[in-house]
Amino acid sequence: MGEQKQTGNPRPRIVVIGGGAAGLMAAGRAAEAGADVVLLEKMKRPGRKICISGKGRCNLTNVADLRDFIDHFGRNGRFLHQPFHHFFSPELISFFEELGLGVVTERGGRVFPKSGKAPDVFKVLQQWLKKNGVKVVTGNRVDRLLVRDGILTGVQSGSKKYLCDAAVLTTGGASYPATGSTGDGYRMAAAVGHRIVEPRPALVPLVTEGVLAGRMSGLNLRNVGARLLINGKRAGRFFGELVFMDYGVSGPVILTMSLQVVDALRAGKKVALVLDLKPALDENKLDARLQRDFEKRCHEPLKSVLRGLLPREMVPVCLQETGLGAEQPAGTISAKQRRQLRSWLKSFRLEVTGYRGFDEAIVTAGGVDLREVDPRTMESKRVRGLYLAGELLDLQGDTGGYNLQAAFSTGRLAGRCAAGIQVD
Repeated sequence: MGEQKQTGNPRPRIVVIGGGAAGLMAAGRAAEAGADVVLLEKMKRPGRKICISGKGRCNLTNVADLRDFIDHFGRNGRFLHQPFHHFFSPELISFFEELGLGVVTERGGRVFPKSGKAPDVFKVLQQWLKKNGVKVVTGNRVDRLLVRDGILTGVQSGSKKYLCDAAVLTTGGASYPATGSTGDGYRMAAAVGHRIVEPRPALVPLVTEGVLAGRMSGLNLRNVGARLLINGKRAGRFFGELVFMDYGVSGPVILTMSLQVVDALRAGKKVALVLDLKPALDENKLDARLQRDFEKRCHEPLKSVLRGLLPREMVPVCLQETGLGAEQPAGTISAKQRRQLRSWLKSFRLEVTGYRGFDEAIVTAGGVDLREVDPRTMESKRVRGLYLAGELLDLQGDTGGYNLQAAFSTGRLAGRCAAGIQVD
Protein backbone atom coordinates (compact mmCIF):
# COMPACT_ATOMS: atom_id res chain seq x y z
CA MET A 1 0.00 0.00 0.00
CA GLY A 2 1.03 3.60 -0.41
CA GLU A 3 -0.09 6.96 -1.66
CA GLN A 4 -1.70 5.78 -4.86
CA LYS A 5 -3.98 2.88 -5.70
CA GLN A 6 -2.25 0.30 -7.86
CA THR A 7 -4.00 -0.97 -10.95
CA GLY A 8 -4.08 -4.59 -12.00
CA ASN A 9 -3.64 -5.88 -8.46
CA PRO A 10 -6.32 -8.52 -7.74
CA ARG A 11 -5.47 -8.73 -4.04
CA PRO A 12 -7.81 -6.58 -1.91
CA ARG A 13 -5.94 -3.92 0.03
CA ILE A 14 -6.91 -3.78 3.67
CA VAL A 15 -5.93 -1.34 6.41
CA VAL A 16 -6.45 -2.47 10.01
CA ILE A 17 -6.43 0.40 12.50
CA GLY A 18 -5.37 -0.66 15.99
CA GLY A 19 -3.15 -3.52 17.14
CA GLY A 20 -5.12 -5.00 20.03
CA ALA A 21 -6.76 -8.44 20.16
CA ALA A 22 -9.41 -7.64 17.53
CA GLY A 23 -6.97 -5.85 15.22
CA LEU A 24 -4.31 -8.55 15.31
CA MET A 25 -6.91 -11.22 14.60
CA ALA A 26 -8.51 -9.19 11.80
CA ALA A 27 -5.18 -8.47 10.14
CA GLY A 28 -3.98 -12.06 10.30
CA ARG A 29 -7.24 -13.49 9.00
CA ALA A 30 -7.49 -10.99 6.13
CA ALA A 31 -3.92 -11.75 5.08
CA GLU A 32 -4.54 -15.49 5.40
CA ALA A 33 -7.46 -15.00 3.02
CA GLY A 34 -5.16 -13.46 0.43
CA ALA A 35 -5.46 -9.73 1.13
CA ASP A 36 -2.61 -7.22 1.12
CA VAL A 37 -2.76 -6.01 4.74
CA VAL A 38 -1.26 -3.10 6.62
CA LEU A 39 -1.85 -2.81 10.37
CA LEU A 40 -1.45 0.71 11.75
CA GLU A 41 -0.72 1.04 15.48
CA LYS A 42 -0.17 4.41 17.13
CA MET A 43 1.92 3.02 20.01
CA LYS A 44 5.54 1.92 19.68
CA ARG A 45 4.41 -1.68 19.72
CA PRO A 46 1.03 -3.40 19.32
CA GLY A 47 -0.61 -5.82 21.75
CA ARG A 48 0.13 -3.86 24.91
CA LYS A 49 -3.27 -4.48 26.46
CA ILE A 50 -3.04 -8.21 25.73
CA CYS A 51 0.27 -8.30 27.59
CA ILE A 52 -1.23 -6.92 30.81
CA SER A 53 -4.62 -8.61 30.64
CA GLY A 54 -5.72 -11.16 33.22
CA LYS A 55 -3.22 -9.75 35.74
CA GLY A 56 -0.45 -10.57 33.31
CA ARG A 57 -1.77 -14.07 32.55
CA CYS A 58 -4.28 -13.27 29.74
CA ASN A 59 -7.67 -14.90 30.26
CA LEU A 60 -8.21 -15.86 26.60
CA THR A 61 -11.75 -17.17 26.75
CA ASN A 62 -14.18 -19.27 28.77
CA VAL A 63 -15.51 -22.78 28.14
CA ALA A 64 -19.10 -21.82 29.06
CA ASP A 65 -21.69 -22.98 26.54
CA LEU A 66 -22.93 -20.53 23.93
CA ARG A 67 -26.15 -19.48 25.69
CA ASP A 68 -24.43 -18.90 29.03
CA PHE A 69 -21.54 -17.11 27.32
CA ILE A 70 -23.84 -14.67 25.52
CA ASP A 71 -25.83 -14.06 28.72
CA HIS A 72 -22.66 -12.57 30.21
CA PHE A 73 -23.02 -9.63 27.79
CA GLY A 74 -26.50 -8.59 28.88
CA ARG A 75 -29.08 -7.36 26.41
CA ASN A 76 -26.52 -6.65 23.67
CA GLY A 77 -25.17 -10.18 23.77
CA ARG A 78 -27.47 -11.38 21.00
CA PHE A 79 -25.33 -9.40 18.54
CA LEU A 80 -22.58 -11.99 19.08
CA HIS A 81 -24.52 -14.99 17.75
CA GLN A 82 -23.12 -14.55 14.24
CA PRO A 83 -19.47 -13.87 15.17
CA PHE A 84 -19.55 -16.81 17.61
CA HIS A 85 -21.20 -19.02 14.98
CA HIS A 86 -18.06 -18.67 12.87
CA PHE A 87 -15.41 -18.61 15.61
CA PHE A 88 -16.16 -19.50 19.22
CA SER A 89 -14.10 -20.72 22.21
CA PRO A 90 -13.35 -24.23 20.86
CA GLU A 91 -12.07 -22.70 17.61
CA LEU A 92 -10.05 -20.07 19.50
CA ILE A 93 -8.43 -22.73 21.69
CA SER A 94 -7.59 -24.84 18.61
CA PHE A 95 -6.25 -21.76 16.85
CA PHE A 96 -3.78 -20.99 19.62
CA GLU A 97 -2.78 -24.62 20.07
CA GLU A 98 -2.01 -24.85 16.34
CA LEU A 99 0.22 -21.79 16.76
CA GLY A 100 2.08 -23.67 19.49
CA LEU A 101 0.46 -22.02 22.52
CA GLY A 102 -0.81 -24.59 25.00
CA VAL A 103 -3.74 -23.59 27.22
CA VAL A 104 -5.22 -24.64 30.56
CA THR A 105 -8.76 -24.37 31.88
CA GLU A 106 -9.14 -23.15 35.44
CA ARG A 107 -11.86 -22.46 37.99
CA GLY A 108 -14.98 -20.91 36.48
CA GLY A 109 -14.14 -22.23 33.00
CA ARG A 110 -11.48 -19.58 32.45
CA VAL A 111 -8.86 -20.41 29.83
CA PHE A 112 -5.24 -19.20 30.14
CA PRO A 113 -2.00 -19.88 28.28
CA LYS A 114 -0.28 -22.86 29.90
CA SER A 115 2.83 -20.75 30.49
CA GLY A 116 0.82 -18.28 32.58
CA LYS A 117 2.41 -15.43 30.64
CA ALA A 118 0.25 -13.00 28.68
CA PRO A 119 3.14 -11.82 26.44
CA ASP A 120 3.30 -15.37 25.02
CA VAL A 121 -0.15 -14.79 23.51
CA PHE A 122 1.04 -11.67 21.72
CA LYS A 123 4.23 -13.42 20.62
CA VAL A 124 2.41 -16.20 18.74
CA LEU A 125 0.00 -13.70 17.17
CA GLN A 126 2.93 -11.58 16.05
CA GLN A 127 4.59 -14.62 14.45
CA TRP A 128 1.30 -15.52 12.74
CA LEU A 129 1.01 -12.05 11.23
CA LYS A 130 4.58 -12.18 10.00
CA LYS A 131 4.03 -15.60 8.43
CA ASN A 132 0.99 -14.27 6.55
CA GLY A 133 2.78 -11.17 5.31
CA VAL A 134 1.02 -8.48 7.34
CA LYS A 135 2.93 -5.20 7.32
CA VAL A 136 2.84 -3.72 10.84
CA VAL A 137 3.50 0.02 11.07
CA THR A 138 3.91 1.31 14.63
CA GLY A 139 3.99 4.85 15.96
CA ASN A 140 1.43 5.69 13.29
CA ARG A 141 -1.71 7.40 14.50
CA VAL A 142 -4.69 7.49 12.14
CA ASP A 143 -6.39 10.88 12.04
CA ARG A 144 -9.47 10.15 9.97
CA LEU A 145 -11.26 7.80 7.63
CA LEU A 146 -11.53 8.84 3.99
CA VAL A 147 -15.03 8.40 2.64
CA ARG A 148 -16.55 9.39 -0.69
CA ASP A 149 -20.24 8.93 -1.51
CA GLY A 150 -20.69 6.57 1.42
CA ILE A 151 -17.77 4.35 0.41
CA LEU A 152 -14.49 4.10 2.30
CA THR A 153 -11.50 4.92 0.10
CA GLY A 154 -8.66 5.03 2.62
CA VAL A 155 -7.34 6.41 5.87
CA GLN A 156 -5.33 9.52 6.69
CA SER A 157 -2.32 9.31 8.99
CA GLY A 158 -0.54 12.63 9.30
CA SER A 159 0.45 13.70 5.81
CA LYS A 160 0.17 10.18 4.45
CA LYS A 161 -2.85 8.55 2.87
CA TYR A 162 -3.31 4.80 2.84
CA LEU A 163 -5.72 4.11 -0.02
CA CYS A 164 -7.49 0.79 0.31
CA ASP A 165 -10.46 -1.36 -0.61
CA ALA A 166 -11.57 -1.79 3.01
CA ALA A 167 -10.55 -0.80 6.51
CA VAL A 168 -11.12 -2.53 9.85
CA LEU A 169 -11.44 -0.14 12.79
CA THR A 170 -10.28 -1.86 16.00
CA THR A 171 -8.95 0.94 18.19
CA GLY A 172 -10.45 -0.40 21.42
CA GLY A 173 -12.35 1.56 24.05
CA ALA A 174 -11.13 4.10 26.58
CA SER A 175 -9.95 1.79 29.37
CA TYR A 176 -6.26 1.51 30.25
CA PRO A 177 -5.37 4.60 28.18
CA ALA A 178 -1.65 3.99 28.78
CA THR A 179 -1.92 1.03 26.40
CA GLY A 180 -3.20 3.30 23.62
CA SER A 181 -6.96 2.89 24.16
CA THR A 182 -7.90 6.55 24.34
CA GLY A 183 -11.18 6.58 22.45
CA ASP A 184 -9.77 7.59 19.04
CA GLY A 185 -12.08 5.16 17.28
CA TYR A 186 -15.19 6.81 18.68
CA ARG A 187 -14.15 10.09 17.12
CA MET A 188 -13.36 8.53 13.75
CA ALA A 189 -16.57 6.50 13.64
CA ALA A 190 -18.68 9.50 14.66
CA ALA A 191 -17.04 11.64 11.96
CA VAL A 192 -18.39 9.29 9.27
CA GLY A 193 -21.91 9.19 10.69
CA HIS A 194 -21.93 6.55 13.42
CA ARG A 195 -23.83 7.06 16.65
CA ILE A 196 -21.70 6.55 19.77
CA VAL A 197 -23.34 5.24 22.95
CA GLU A 198 -21.68 7.21 25.74
CA PRO A 199 -18.53 5.42 26.93
CA ARG A 200 -18.34 4.61 30.66
CA PRO A 201 -15.90 2.58 32.79
CA ALA A 202 -16.98 -1.05 33.22
CA LEU A 203 -15.54 -3.94 35.21
CA VAL A 204 -14.24 -1.23 37.49
CA PRO A 205 -13.62 -1.04 41.28
CA LEU A 206 -16.10 0.92 43.42
CA VAL A 207 -15.56 3.72 45.92
CA THR A 208 -17.33 3.47 49.29
CA GLU A 209 -18.18 6.05 51.91
CA GLY A 210 -15.81 6.82 54.77
CA VAL A 211 -12.77 4.84 55.91
CA LEU A 212 -14.47 1.54 56.73
CA ALA A 213 -13.20 -0.35 53.66
CA GLY A 214 -9.78 1.24 53.97
CA ARG A 215 -9.36 -0.21 57.46
CA MET A 216 -9.47 -3.67 55.83
CA SER A 217 -7.42 -2.77 52.75
CA GLY A 218 -5.86 -5.82 51.13
CA LEU A 219 -8.26 -8.30 52.74
CA ASN A 220 -9.55 -10.84 50.22
CA LEU A 221 -12.85 -12.64 50.92
CA ARG A 222 -13.20 -15.66 48.64
CA ASN A 223 -16.84 -16.57 49.26
CA VAL A 224 -19.13 -13.68 49.98
CA GLY A 225 -22.73 -12.94 49.10
CA ALA A 226 -23.56 -9.44 47.94
CA ARG A 227 -26.85 -7.64 47.46
CA LEU A 228 -26.90 -4.49 45.38
CA LEU A 229 -29.42 -1.84 46.48
CA ILE A 230 -30.33 1.07 44.22
CA ASN A 231 -32.54 3.71 45.84
CA GLY A 232 -33.23 1.18 48.57
CA LYS A 233 -34.52 -1.54 46.21
CA ARG A 234 -32.71 -4.78 45.49
CA ALA A 235 -31.09 -4.60 42.05
CA GLY A 236 -29.17 -7.86 42.06
CA ARG A 237 -27.62 -10.69 44.03
CA PHE A 238 -24.05 -11.82 43.51
CA PHE A 239 -21.65 -14.36 44.96
CA GLY A 240 -17.89 -14.67 44.73
CA GLU A 241 -14.61 -13.04 45.58
CA LEU A 242 -14.25 -9.52 47.01
CA VAL A 243 -11.18 -7.44 47.90
CA PHE A 244 -11.16 -4.41 50.20
CA MET A 245 -9.13 -1.44 48.94
CA ASP A 246 -8.02 1.85 50.46
CA TYR A 247 -10.86 3.58 48.65
CA GLY A 248 -13.55 0.88 48.60
CA VAL A 249 -13.99 -2.57 47.08
CA SER A 250 -12.86 -4.58 44.08
CA GLY A 251 -12.64 -8.23 43.05
CA PRO A 252 -14.75 -10.33 40.63
CA VAL A 253 -18.05 -9.97 42.49
CA ILE A 254 -17.67 -6.17 42.48
CA LEU A 255 -16.52 -5.91 38.87
CA THR A 256 -19.53 -7.93 37.72
CA MET A 257 -22.02 -5.49 39.26
CA SER A 258 -19.99 -2.35 38.53
CA LEU A 259 -21.71 -1.21 35.32
CA GLN A 260 -25.09 -1.23 37.09
CA VAL A 261 -23.54 0.88 39.81
CA VAL A 262 -21.85 3.28 37.38
CA ASP A 263 -25.10 3.89 35.50
CA ALA A 264 -27.09 4.29 38.72
CA LEU A 265 -24.65 6.81 40.20
CA ARG A 266 -24.52 8.76 36.93
CA ALA A 267 -28.31 8.97 37.13
CA GLY A 268 -28.09 10.45 40.63
CA LYS A 269 -29.38 7.36 42.44
CA LYS A 270 -28.26 6.12 45.84
CA VAL A 271 -26.33 2.86 45.86
CA ALA A 272 -25.51 0.50 48.71
CA LEU A 273 -23.79 -2.85 48.94
CA VAL A 274 -24.96 -5.36 51.55
CA LEU A 275 -22.53 -8.20 52.21
CA ASP A 276 -23.41 -11.62 53.58
CA LEU A 277 -20.21 -12.76 55.25
CA LYS A 278 -21.66 -16.19 56.07
CA PRO A 279 -23.57 -17.15 52.92
CA ALA A 280 -23.37 -20.88 53.66
CA LEU A 281 -25.41 -20.43 56.87
CA ASP A 282 -28.98 -19.20 57.06
CA GLU A 283 -30.10 -17.06 60.02
CA ASN A 284 -31.07 -20.06 62.18
CA LYS A 285 -27.90 -22.06 61.52
CA LEU A 286 -25.73 -19.01 62.13
CA ASP A 287 -27.51 -18.30 65.40
CA ALA A 288 -26.96 -21.90 66.50
CA ARG A 289 -23.28 -21.59 65.57
CA LEU A 290 -22.93 -18.42 67.63
CA GLN A 291 -24.60 -20.00 70.66
CA ARG A 292 -22.28 -23.02 70.49
CA ASP A 293 -19.17 -20.90 70.18
CA PHE A 294 -20.17 -18.60 73.02
CA GLU A 295 -21.01 -21.50 75.33
CA LYS A 296 -17.86 -23.47 74.49
CA ARG A 297 -15.56 -20.47 74.88
CA CYS A 298 -17.60 -18.65 77.51
CA HIS A 299 -14.61 -17.29 79.45
CA GLU A 300 -12.73 -15.93 76.44
CA PRO A 301 -13.08 -12.30 75.32
CA LEU A 302 -15.43 -11.73 72.41
CA LYS A 303 -12.60 -10.49 70.18
CA SER A 304 -10.92 -13.90 70.43
CA VAL A 305 -14.09 -15.85 69.69
CA LEU A 306 -14.78 -13.68 66.65
CA ARG A 307 -11.44 -14.76 65.16
CA GLY A 308 -13.13 -18.11 64.56
CA LEU A 309 -15.80 -16.39 62.50
CA LEU A 310 -13.97 -13.56 60.75
CA PRO A 311 -10.55 -12.68 59.34
CA ARG A 312 -8.37 -10.78 61.78
CA GLU A 313 -8.75 -7.50 59.88
CA MET A 314 -12.54 -7.59 60.20
CA VAL A 315 -12.79 -8.14 63.95
CA PRO A 316 -12.22 -4.47 64.99
CA VAL A 317 -14.63 -3.31 62.29
CA CYS A 318 -17.28 -5.76 63.48
CA LEU A 319 -16.89 -4.64 67.10
CA GLN A 320 -17.11 -0.98 66.14
CA GLU A 321 -20.13 -1.47 63.89
CA THR A 322 -22.08 -3.58 66.40
CA GLY A 323 -21.01 -1.65 69.50
CA LEU A 324 -19.99 -4.86 71.29
CA GLY A 325 -17.11 -4.87 73.74
CA ALA A 326 -13.86 -6.48 72.62
CA GLU A 327 -13.05 -7.77 76.12
CA GLN A 328 -16.58 -8.86 77.04
CA PRO A 329 -16.57 -12.56 77.98
CA ALA A 330 -18.37 -14.55 75.29
CA GLY A 331 -20.55 -16.25 77.90
CA THR A 332 -22.09 -12.90 78.89
CA ILE A 333 -23.36 -12.01 75.40
CA SER A 334 -27.12 -11.52 75.63
CA ALA A 335 -29.65 -12.83 73.11
CA LYS A 336 -30.16 -9.26 71.87
CA GLN A 337 -26.43 -8.77 71.36
CA ARG A 338 -26.22 -12.12 69.58
CA ARG A 339 -29.02 -11.08 67.20
CA GLN A 340 -27.19 -7.81 66.59
CA LEU A 341 -23.99 -9.67 65.70
CA ARG A 342 -25.85 -12.16 63.52
CA SER A 343 -27.56 -9.35 61.65
CA TRP A 344 -24.22 -7.65 60.96
CA LEU A 345 -22.62 -10.87 59.72
CA LYS A 346 -25.47 -11.38 57.26
CA SER A 347 -25.95 -7.71 56.30
CA PHE A 348 -22.70 -5.75 56.47
CA ARG A 349 -23.60 -2.55 54.63
CA LEU A 350 -21.35 -0.23 52.63
CA GLU A 351 -22.58 2.95 50.96
CA VAL A 352 -21.21 3.27 47.42
CA THR A 353 -20.35 6.84 46.47
CA GLY A 354 -18.35 6.48 43.27
CA TYR A 355 -16.19 4.36 40.98
CA ARG A 356 -12.65 4.40 39.69
CA GLY A 357 -11.74 5.83 36.29
CA PHE A 358 -10.90 4.46 32.86
CA ASP A 359 -7.29 3.90 33.91
CA GLU A 360 -8.52 1.11 36.23
CA ALA A 361 -11.49 -0.17 34.22
CA ILE A 362 -10.92 -3.52 32.53
CA VAL A 363 -13.27 -2.65 29.67
CA THR A 364 -15.33 0.25 28.36
CA ALA A 365 -19.12 0.19 28.27
CA GLY A 366 -20.71 2.04 25.36
CA GLY A 367 -19.21 2.62 21.94
CA VAL A 368 -20.42 2.33 18.36
CA ASP A 369 -24.15 1.62 18.28
CA LEU A 370 -24.64 -2.04 17.34
CA ARG A 371 -27.69 -1.18 15.24
CA GLU A 372 -25.32 0.42 12.75
CA VAL A 373 -23.10 -2.66 12.30
CA ASP A 374 -24.06 -5.83 10.40
CA PRO A 375 -23.37 -8.77 12.77
CA ARG A 376 -23.14 -11.15 9.79
CA THR A 377 -20.05 -9.36 8.43
CA MET A 378 -19.08 -6.62 10.94
CA GLU A 379 -19.44 -4.09 8.11
CA SER A 380 -20.74 -0.62 8.85
CA LYS A 381 -24.27 0.10 7.69
CA ARG A 382 -23.21 3.72 7.25
CA VAL A 383 -20.05 3.34 5.20
CA ARG A 384 -19.43 0.58 2.69
CA GLY A 385 -15.99 -0.96 3.09
CA LEU A 386 -15.65 0.01 6.76
CA TYR A 387 -15.62 -2.83 9.28
CA LEU A 388 -15.68 -2.44 13.07
CA ALA A 389 -14.71 -4.91 15.77
CA GLY A 390 -13.65 -5.37 19.37
CA GLU A 391 -14.13 -3.09 22.35
CA LEU A 392 -14.91 -0.14 20.07
CA LEU A 393 -18.43 -1.59 19.81
CA ASP A 394 -21.16 -1.19 22.42
CA LEU A 395 -20.41 -4.66 23.80
CA GLN A 396 -19.16 -5.42 27.28
CA GLY A 397 -19.15 -8.72 29.10
CA ASP A 398 -18.36 -9.92 32.58
CA THR A 399 -14.87 -10.73 33.75
CA GLY A 400 -13.79 -14.30 33.00
CA GLY A 401 -12.50 -14.37 29.42
CA TYR A 402 -15.70 -13.18 27.77
CA ASN A 403 -14.47 -9.86 26.43
CA LEU A 404 -11.31 -11.18 24.80
CA GLN A 405 -13.30 -13.91 23.04
CA ALA A 406 -15.67 -11.25 21.70
CA ALA A 407 -12.72 -9.21 20.44
CA PHE A 408 -11.11 -12.20 18.73
CA SER A 409 -14.41 -13.39 17.20
CA THR A 410 -15.57 -10.01 15.88
CA GLY A 411 -12.05 -9.21 14.65
CA ARG A 412 -11.74 -12.51 12.79
CA LEU A 413 -15.12 -12.10 11.10
CA ALA A 414 -14.32 -8.51 10.15
CA GLY A 415 -10.96 -9.50 8.65
CA ARG A 416 -12.47 -12.36 6.71
CA CYS A 417 -15.28 -10.29 5.25
CA ALA A 418 -13.07 -7.27 4.54
CA ALA A 419 -10.93 -9.61 2.43
CA GLY A 420 -13.99 -10.55 0.41
CA ILE A 421 -14.53 -14.06 1.79
CA GLN A 422 -18.24 -14.93 1.74
CA VAL A 423 -19.82 -16.18 4.98
CA ASP A 424 -22.62 -18.69 5.30
